[in-house]
Amino acid sequence: MTHHSHSVERPAQTEGTLIRWAPYYDLAVNFTTLGHAGLLRKLTVDNALIQPGDSVLDVGCGTGEVILLAKTRAKAGKAYGIDPAPEMIAVARKKAARKKLDIDFRVGVIESLPFPDSSIEVVTSSLMMHHLPEDLKVRGLAEIYRVLKPGGRLLIADFMRPTGSFLNHIFIAFTRHQGLKSGIEDIQKLLKASGFNQITQSDENVLVIGFVRAVK
Repeated sequence: MTHHSHSVERPAQTEGTLIRWAPYYDLAVNFTTLGHAGLLRKLTVDNALIQPGDSVLDVGCGTGEVILLAKTRAKAGKAYGIDPAPEMIAVARKKAARKKLDIDFRVGVIESLPFPDSSIEVVTSSLMMHHLPEDLKVRGLAEIYRVLKPGGRLLIADFMRPTGSFLNHIFIAFTRHQGLKSGIEDIQKLLKASGFNQITQSDENVLVIGFVRAVK
């Protein structure tokens, strides 16, 4: 089991949004997804095509739910979770300890991933990209590309482009994402510019959340 003995860790410096209300985060995600949080996590891990032995990194891991599930798929493969908020990392470490899962959680940011070049098989990012300004998305995707092994996969789960549908209006009102203009469809051109190929959007969605996979 990987333990870190930092008594009080400082939040990482990032230009993205820092979410620090860790004790309520899981509840908020379940509320936001109208009770579909479990399905969202399952489809994220399914679409990432994680195999036993894969090393997996979840970027913006929050309280660790996606990487906990990913680790059960990767089995002996190494699992990592990074988040800029120490509060999130503290909750994630407790969950991993309770489930006896060996996951290396670190306070860190997408724009400076603490991993060597070509060292990770799968990177996941769930409901995080929409928090980043455009230039930070570009820098973050370049970092993910750097740490992925050739043939490695990135799976992004995030909001699709807002539509005029009733469900969409309700959802945006609930989640207070009124400023959301772009969507996961728009990330695809950034992925291409970062060097990724085999960029595919899944036919499966969770409400207004979609999934895009890309290969290095």
